[in-house]
Amino acid sequence: MVRVARVQPESIAEELGIEPGTEIVSVDGRAVDDFLDWEFLTAADEFEVEVKTPSGEAIVFEIERPEGVALGFELEPPTVRRCANRCEFCFIEGLPKGLRKPLYVRDDDYRLSFAYGNFATLSNLKERDFERILEYRLSPLYVSVHATPWEARKVLLNNPRVPDIVAQLRRLTAGGIEFHGQMVIVPGLNDGDVLEASLQDLWSFEGSCRSVAIVPVGLTQFSHLYTGKSMDRDRAGELLRVAERWGARGLAERGDRWVYASDELYLLAGAPLPDATFYGDFPQVENGVGAVALLRRRVADELESLPRLSGRRIGVVTGTAMRDIMPPLLRDIAERTDAVIEMIPVENSLFGPTTTTAGLLVGADIRRALSGRADLDLALIPAESINDAGAFLDDDTFADVRTSLPMPVLPSHDFVDVLTELESTGLHLAGSAR
Repeated sequence: MVRVARVQPESIAEELGIEPGTEIVSVDGRAVDDFLDWEFLTAADEFEVEVKTPSGEAIVFEIERPEGVALGFELEPPTVRRCANRCEFCFIEGLPKGLRKPLYVRDDDYRLSFAYGNFATLSNLKERDFERILEYRLSPLYVSVHATPWEARKVLLNNPRVPDIVAQLRRLTAGGIEFHGQMVIVPGLNDGDVLEASLQDLWSFEGSCRSVAIVPVGLTQFSHLYTGKSMDRDRAGELLRVAERWGARGLAERGDRWVYASDELYLLAGAPLPDATFYGDFPQVENGVGAVALLRRRVADELESLPRLSGRRIGVVTGTAMRDIMPPLLRDIAERTDAVIEMIPVENSLFGPTTTTAGLLVGADIRRALSGRADLDLALIPAESINDAGAFLDDDTFADVRTSLPMPVLPSHDFVDVLTELESTGLHLAGSAR
């Protein structure tokens, strides 16, 4: 069932009299089951929509709209398809108790894979799902492959009923669907021969497999299900060599590197991170593949546009993974702006010291790092640690954290996004530090 959540003022929907709570029944006689049906069935400029009003009245609208003009309403969020697997390395299984309920939802929804780039295992696809993916050409998908050998995948996903991922991908790619894959590597389960077999299978899909990310298993102090081996420096180095060998083959034979190790794997292996040219169009940057290279390029590209901030003291809060990476970037920014910039690496108090990424820092970490720092004129914190509602993972809010601290605090993705726009934020750092 699909319902209208909000109607925009002065929109076509408002003019038609559509109101929140209206149920979308069908488009051109075809039932609307979710947002995918709605988006694809209303792609034309003319169509017929059957609705049921909140009072129960059935109405049919014949809609004509100018090309590219939206109807002007938002749908209620879809019911998310839950995951039927029980992976030892699942991030949800590594969460502590007491967080907000939505964080514990284990989604495994191919619709969100297409719409938002969420990774899905495809283990819960039914015949109707295949038909919709092929009809609507939901491409590319983002697929949590982990392993292609069937028995190994059953163990990894802790699900003896998991389907054969190779057969699933063959059916989809035969219908013109492309995909990006990820493999979270658990030492002793899907490295070694299993990894080689998996990459060989994925290589056989040629251009239909756009990219593959090799990601080390990530654990928190609450990962109670995990029984595998730890990801140490030597194991990370072995995985890195596999990724680079397959990537080099792709580059030589197909002109596309296609297999990439995540930034975390380079850091665990103690290996230097590649530059931006290595990653092409950054196919999996949201998965932590090339994020540091993109950050470096962004800083280099915008360095000349930074303002002079002579003598200002700026603190940059980050996770411990960036301890050795960030100083050269901050030195370049400091030289350009004439500011004093201090990196403030913080250990994660919620997930434990093995969780080192800046995006998983919580409100308590920010408070701990910056309380009492009246010497700072400005503090930058990781923008990715805050959700769209302005909340950290520990339910602390950015608004509350900001008001509790003795300096202006701004979320930043790459430092330059904030520093180049300081005047538009209303912050003026020309005075002396407090």
